[in-house]
Amino acid sequence: MSTSEATTDARVPGRAGLRAPLWEHEGWLGWLLSLPAILILTVFIAYPFLVGIWLSLSSDTITSTGQFVGLTNFVAEIRDSIFQTTVRNTVVYTAVTLVLKAVLGLLLAVLMNQNFPGKNLARVTLLLPWIAPTALSTIAWRWLLDPTYSTINWVLVGTGLAPLIAHTFIGQVLSISPRGINFLGNGTWAMASLIWVNVWRGVPFFAISILAGLQTIGTELYEAAALDGANAWQRFRYVTLPLIRPVLLVVLLFSLVWTISDFQLPYILTGGGPANSTHLFGTLAYQIALRAGQLGQGAAVSLFMFPFLLAVVAGLLWYMRRQEV
Repeated sequence: MSTSEATTDARVPGRAGLRAPLWEHEGWLGWLLSLPAILILTVFIAYPFLVGIWLSLSSDTITSTGQFVGLTNFVAEIRDSIFQTTVRNTVVYTAVTLVLKAVLGLLLAVLMNQNFPGKNLARVTLLLPWIAPTALSTIAWRWLLDPTYSTINWVLVGTGLAPLIAHTFIGQVLSISPRGINFLGNGTWAMASLIWVNVWRGVPFFAISILAGLQTIGTELYEAAALDGANAWQRFRYVTLPLIRPVLLVVLLFSLVWTISDFQLPYILTGGGPANSTHLFGTLAYQIALRAGQLGQGAAVSLFMFPFLLAVVAGLLWYMRRQEV
């Protein structure tokens, strides 16, 4: 057998494939190329997740190693009133912000899809809340909402609007005083402020993503619908929405994960206050684990995110799969 035939045999599976270089086997090559990603996921995601599960089942603290306690931490948190408030806050915070971001993002995307002077500049400006560092933008909002130095309160008091409303029924219901609104000192206003800042920051992501989907819709579809007698609302409902639904669902999925696990924004803006009334899963877990030193209980709180994420993400993926079929 000649040298060329031997070389060919070494490269043909089933003949002399074991003598071929490792990178010429597709199966081994796939594992080699995937190895860096697998290592990163193992070190930075899988290992911390498994450690968190172990901590949630133990009585570990910062100063001492505890023992296995089973589901005791989970039962204790479920019975805790602050944790119950946290669950309610997380559900309300996630649901309201997702709806507002989806609606406002869709409206802005449709607007940015039109031709008008300065369109490119408007699109770039729209992205500023999203690309700005979360910590810096949240600090700016904390100053804007400060009860003493708030620009909003300065306008309300300076125009005489706050003193005018303060003694009315609406003022009492909304907790408006002659000196303005205590945005971060009142539980209801603090939660509303959290929702508003999250919406302000997240709308650009929805708008730009949906705008990318709108760019793929051909004008001939709108022209055909118009020839059939469809008005603007009907064209939007029966042409635009069905075609951008896959993009919208993917954006909702990503935003859902980020919102439920949100930490920077609520920690900097309210820190869970006032009186533990604005805690989310992330801030409560931080307070229990690192500030109070109860690592086991803090890990149990953080793991309560997982069932919520798993259920909602599975529901969205099932719906997306159903739409494809």
